[in-house]
Amino acid sequence: MVDKRALGDSKVNSEQSKADLENHDKELEAAGDAARLPGEQASEDGHGAPPETRLYKRRWMMVLMFSSYSLCNSYQWIQYGIIGNIFMKFYNVESFTIDWMSMIYMLTYIPFIFPVTWLLDKKGLRVVALAATALNCAGTWIKVASVRPDLFPVTFLGQFCCSCAQVFILGMPSRIASVWFGSEEVSTACSIGVFGNQLGIAIGFLMPPILVPNGDDMDELAQHIRVMFYITAGVATFLFILVVFVFQERPKLPPTQAQATARSIPPEQYSYMASILRLLRNRPFLLLILTYGLNVGCFYAVGTLLNRMIILHYPGEEVNAGRIGLTIVIAGMLGSLICGVWLDRTKTYKQTTLAVYFMSLVGMIVYAATLSLGHLWVVFITAGSLGFFMTGYLPLGFEFAVELTYPESEGTSSGMLNCSAQVFGIIFTICQGKIIDNFGTLPGNIFLCVFLLIGTIMTGLIKSDLRRQNANLRAKAEVPSSCESGSPDAPSVIGDVQF
Repeated sequence: MVDKRALGDSKVNSEQSKADLENHDKELEAAGDAARLPGEQASEDGHGAPPETRLYKRRWMMVLMFSSYSLCNSYQWIQYGIIGNIFMKFYNVESFTIDWMSMIYMLTYIPFIFPVTWLLDKKGLRVVALAATALNCAGTWIKVASVRPDLFPVTFLGQFCCSCAQVFILGMPSRIASVWFGSEEVSTACSIGVFGNQLGIAIGFLMPPILVPNGDDMDELAQHIRVMFYITAGVATFLFILVVFVFQERPKLPPTQAQATARSIPPEQYSYMASILRLLRNRPFLLLILTYGLNVGCFYAVGTLLNRMIILHYPGEEVNAGRIGLTIVIAGMLGSLICGVWLDRTKTYKQTTLAVYFMSLVGMIVYAATLSLGHLWVVFITAGSLGFFMTGYLPLGFEFAVELTYPESEGTSSGMLNCSAQVFGIIFTICQGKIIDNFGTLPGNIFLCVFLLIGTIMTGLIKSDLRRQNANLRAKAEVPSSCESGSPDAPSVIGDVQF
């Protein structure tokens, strides 16, 4: 019964997206050969043959390099919050001020995401990667100079620079996956891109409590903090140099027919504002923006306030608070990779997204109910279950958005998702923090559960309009007809080649 309904939905959605893609094809025909790289072929060579596509082994280097500098940046998001009580003592500030060291990442994203996505569309991946690593590197060295109790504004400035770098990072995984990877591996590649961000958060939960143990000697505390900042600055500098010399804009030949189609639009025919307006008229995508923001906003709130929640019930357990955060993210990384591979094999975007969203709600309910039981091992298990689904949802949202919005820019759709997440993240962090201070952790976590329930219901209302998959299927259907025509010029699809 479910399969029949899914097939019916697929047919309806295919018809709905047909008109959009036909209009897009007319634009491409008018575009001619204006934007082709050397070696690219026209979409029609007089024989109706599709353009040549190729997968390069270098694609794995690109996504791993991105994951590395994403890791370095996301690590710094939580490095203050997870030992918030120690930084409160060192800089003599309140807990809400330390919360803003995490929330500044969310706040900075909101005004800057649209200029950055415009830059990504106009200048490409390499310029955005250089800007991200340069800002991240600068922020880490500013922090090195801030290790004095009277220099909190300086350390905040360093965190602000790193938060600006994050704007150039968060929307990149789906763009890199589409530009470099084949249609059977884009979801896995996107998961690897998100994997770096999650691993950075995991290290941010784990390392600061180890590198900066609690103590009353301010000079010793300053030395520990300085060592932590120097390590981060060294890694950030190395990654910036690596990107300068190694990171590549895009492969010479496109990896898929859908990417070949997107490439053939000349820059002068692309309107960023028109793209935004088309996305705002896409009802399934608007629902996804809201549901993604609710889910990821809850994750940001839990991550930011985790130290406070654990210390309230388990005093003196700063290190274990970091380990619980590590458990959440490591489980989420596993969930991300499994979901990415599953999507590449099944293409069941809506069904998988809905199932993972519902399990995030279940995980949050169980975590809220068991946090105050007095057994840390129980918290480790329930937090890990929560992380597996809540953090595993991240690449699902990116890839579902690309499917719903093709042929619009992946950076624009991802940017709008992340903007929603930052807005809800700030709201949820502030509200849950106030609820915890006044009423305790259980009401604060129930507050998040309510919004996850709303998000689950809204996810069920999203229509599964898989436009990118439909475009690739149509392009593949044209290949046999080209071969049957006996065209000597019909290109073949070539596998991996050496860099």
